[in-house]
Amino acid sequence: MEAGTRQGIHSSLSRDDSGLAIIGFILFPLPSLPVLLLAIGGVMLGGFGTTVCYHRAISHRSVKLNPVLEQFLIFWTMFNGSGAPASWSAYHRRHHARSDQLEDVSSPAHGGFWWAHLRWLYQSERADVKRWAPDLDTPVYRFWRAIEVPVILLSLFAGVYWGWEGFFWIGAIRLVYSLHMQCLVNSVMHLGAKVGDSDSSRNIWWLGPFQMTAWGENWHRNHHSFANSAQFGLKWYQIDIGWYAILAFEKLGLATNVKRPKLSKQTATSSDDLQQAA
Repeated sequence: MEAGTRQGIHSSLSRDDSGLAIIGFILFPLPSLPVLLLAIGGVMLGGFGTTVCYHRAISHRSVKLNPVLEQFLIFWTMFNGSGAPASWSAYHRRHHARSDQLEDVSSPAHGGFWWAHLRWLYQSERADVKRWAPDLDTPVYRFWRAIEVPVILLSLFAGVYWGWEGFFWIGAIRLVYSLHMQCLVNSVMHLGAKVGDSDSSRNIWWLGPFQMTAWGENWHRNHHSFANSAQFGLKWYQIDIGWYAILAFEKLGLATNVKRPKLSKQTATSSDDLQQAA
């Protein structure tokens, strides 16, 4: 299946998920505790995989994960609706290489909040994996790309064992919540003013708790300032769950080649100013 076809199917599933999520929320506004916990657990596993595996390990190569751990996290990240690792990384690398420029298709500069939040997913050309992520054009990553749609379908229907309540909350509602948490990185976190020659990325402290295990992605200006670092929270009070996990994995021998930022007083101060402005 060609990448463009896969993107179209995935986009259609995302739109269908939104409709199902609205219906589910109307029918079951207060789910049972077991169903709620399973839905939250899925969000947490997927968010953790996105920030640690897709973002830091695969896209930026700022940490090397144990191969078994990496494959485990890839499954849960795909299960959470993030797509295949090669395509995710190709989009993300292009975003950093062309931030707020013409080729950065997810930038608010092209059409404001809603374009950056959702519309670009359905109305823009896909990122070329061979150009932006040639190191991921391998049998292992091609396998995940080939089974992307079956994994999403499994994710959507995983809750049927718990009845209609489980179908909606463990499936569509969980997927839609996770989708918007990721989309906010492209939209809200790039609505700031450009500082000097930099891009529009900014830190947003209040978004962190909603990201659950991906808490740390909200320090987006920090990340753009030190894109090759595995650490996003640069101050002791900037919570970064992915970074804490990477440090633990490093101690356990499950992570190597961990890259850290080289801070200066000037860059740290600039980061604080941007955070306060948000």
